[in-house]
Amino acid sequence: MRIGIIGSGNIGGTLARLLSARGHEVFLANSRGPDSLRELVADLGPNVRAVTVQGAAREGEVVIEAIPFGRLAELPRAELDGKILVTAANYYPQRDGQIDLGGRSEAEYTARLLPGVRVVKAFNTIWFKHLAQQGDPAKGPDERRAIFVEADDPEAKTVVSRLIDELGFAAVDGGSLRDSTRFQPGAPLYNRDLTGREAREALGKGS
Repeated sequence: MRIGIIGSGNIGGTLARLLSARGHEVFLANSRGPDSLRELVADLGPNVRAVTVQGAAREGEVVIEAIPFGRLAELPRAELDGKILVTAANYYPQRDGQIDLGGRSEAEYTARLLPGVRVVKAFNTIWFKHLAQQGDPAKGPDERRAIFVEADDPEAKTVVSRLIDELGFAAVDGGSLRDSTRFQPGAPLYNRDLTGREAREALGKGS
């Protein structure tokens, strides 16, 4: 699959490494431009290409953003139109400033910023070192580290869940974009290190 990643920091860079190692073609971008990514891309190998933010959005069949929440309005709307966008951003007022979410979840706010984009919330509740180290395809879904996935588009949720499973994690359905409030900073399930079984039990879904 062709995957665009916007943001080359802890989460974005880790996902670029993991996804490219599994044969996906990754288009990696940051706000500083492709030249700033030369060393990282050389280290990540031939499946990763440094591009502009617009290029990552245009080239990816699935696009992952891992940028500060306060910069989501800068994402290229035209290039993302109709695409699956995985948002890993969390809102931290001390970093992002005061943003009026209008009573929406962070994911709903993101979807409102980007009409026509198929928004999926994922990768926002796992520390990047755990993301790098805890994926284990040899384990069954019940025993893998859980990653919660929320979306209003069932097909988009399925596509992203398959990628998560491929990385050796348990994709756990967290419900709709509205339901993603359960996995935002300060919520009980935010950054919890849970297995797939434990995560489903925490959501009342059993095994």
